[in-house]
Amino acid sequence: MSLIKKAIDFKDFLGRVRALALPYFRSEEKWKARSLLAAIVALNLAFVYTLVMFNEWNRYFYDALQERNYPVFIEQLVRYTVLAFIYIIIAVYRFYLTQHLEMGWRAWMTRNTMQRWLDHQVYYHLELTRYAKLAPDQSPDNPDQRMQEDLKLFTTATVGLSMGLLNAVVTLASFVGILWTLSGEFSFSWGESEFAIPGFMLWVAILYCALGTVLTHYVGRRLIPLNYEQQRREADFRHNLVRVREYSEAIALDRGEKVEYKQLDLRLGHVLGNYLKLIDAQKRLTMFTATFSQASTVFPFIVAAPRFFSGAIQLGTLMQIASAFNRVQDSLSWFIDNYDAIAAWRATTDRLTHFESAIQKASHKVPMERECANGGGLQASDLSLDLPTGNRLLANTALRVRPGDSILLRGPSGSGKSTLFRALAGIWPLASGRVALPESSMFIPQRPYFPNAALRDALAYPEPSEKYDDETLKQALRDALLPHLVDQLDVTDAWGQKLSGGEQQRLALARVFLKRPTWIFADEATSALDEEAEKTLYAKLMALVKSRNGAIVSIAHRHTVATFHSHSWTLEKRSDETVALFQLRQA
Repeated sequence: MSLIKKAIDFKDFLGRVRALALPYFRSEEKWKARSLLAAIVALNLAFVYTLVMFNEWNRYFYDALQERNYPVFIEQLVRYTVLAFIYIIIAVYRFYLTQHLEMGWRAWMTRNTMQRWLDHQVYYHLELTRYAKLAPDQSPDNPDQRMQEDLKLFTTATVGLSMGLLNAVVTLASFVGILWTLSGEFSFSWGESEFAIPGFMLWVAILYCALGTVLTHYVGRRLIPLNYEQQRREADFRHNLVRVREYSEAIALDRGEKVEYKQLDLRLGHVLGNYLKLIDAQKRLTMFTATFSQASTVFPFIVAAPRFFSGAIQLGTLMQIASAFNRVQDSLSWFIDNYDAIAAWRATTDRLTHFESAIQKASHKVPMERECANGGGLQASDLSLDLPTGNRLLANTALRVRPGDSILLRGPSGSGKSTLFRALAGIWPLASGRVALPESSMFIPQRPYFPNAALRDALAYPEPSEKYDDETLKQALRDALLPHLVDQLDVTDAWGQKLSGGEQQRLALARVFLKRPTWIFADEATSALDEEAEKTLYAKLMALVKSRNGAIVSIAHRHTVATFHSHSWTLEKRSDETVALFQLRQA
């Protein structure tokens, strides 16, 4: 029963490999990909053919040595030179074209995966699920590592292993007949009967490698889960190193270096602990494969020696037999020699198929019904929101905002104010109902994002900065109370780290003044500003939406912000609920 299960699992694994590998060879680059693959296959076949020629050369060369035939010796040296030149040319271009195929395949898979990861906010949905610690089997960790490292490992290993397997099969087919012919019959007596085994050396090679393959799998079977776990722990360690860099100022202000060192050291310990297990497993496998390899060097001479010493064959034939035996043995030992690489490839493939499955599931989620409200304002009906934990936050709620309104959204922390904004923006995946949103709308988060780029690009993001002239960009900075930045439009920096929290929020507001939307949704957009700056900027925001017959909806806690709004919505705890369910009171 276990063999049947393993066969089913292996068939499923091959299906997942095909699902990952085939799209590139069916893509817009298919003819380039197929041509490179065909050329590499042809070069591999030519490579095996040169090995057959070298095998035949062995017999003539060593016979010439045994017979002290100098003319034939010189002739075979010339022949060897020609064969070696052809061998080198084939080896060089096989490597060159293989690298091009791997690079093109990796580039296409990476771009394709990145595109689908970014489409429909899949990256955001996956992070929500992962940080909620729900369905861990559906929440891939470290997508950056999977796209940067795993895809590279997958393409490299797939090409390398598949071409190696092709070489092994073709080499086996080429040398089986040679070994069968050269090995002759092995005769022995059993009682009064005489027995003869034709192609004896071939059967010895098959039995020798079959036994080695079984033992290799038995010795090295732990490598697959250990490689998978090692990749996960390495990615987790790298991710936490990046977090320290991103939050360097906050950590420094808190004097949190000792805590961070402890956390990083703990994760490094996890990496090293699993690596020690991996080393131990590889040690056992290496001990066996090295023994197997060394024994195979002399094994054919031991088996063929009786025929040589009896005078049945010459030295050249003995060397040809040994060469053919080693080629057959190498082909049959492909699994043994590549077990470690196969284990790492299997772990990488499992991680990628898991990631691919998560992307597909997130992409196929039915979004909340949204439409563009042409002049009618914001309207929502039957709006329900759930948390990633599964709890319902808001149920069957209706909302309406008319042009000219100014709404302040209130509520205790954790009541779902920001989640409601995300649902209105269309990025919250756990929402249902219907929302009609004006087309010229802009959402301002409490923690804005700025690319590491020139200031003009950070200001215009996500639009190209070329859309705006320099004076318009500078005026937006002045409107946002950032006059000291007007001369730095072409300065490239990590603005999310260089600017203070208040400057970052003002730069986000500068985007609003640059793009001049009709409707503004601000989530604690001025919480890091002093009251005077907040008052000045909110006055400008109100003037902007009023001039465009729009509206503003804000989340804020300060009383100074409340004075700019004519209406308020309050998220209140329901008195009859048993879970985190709130209702919206509009006044």
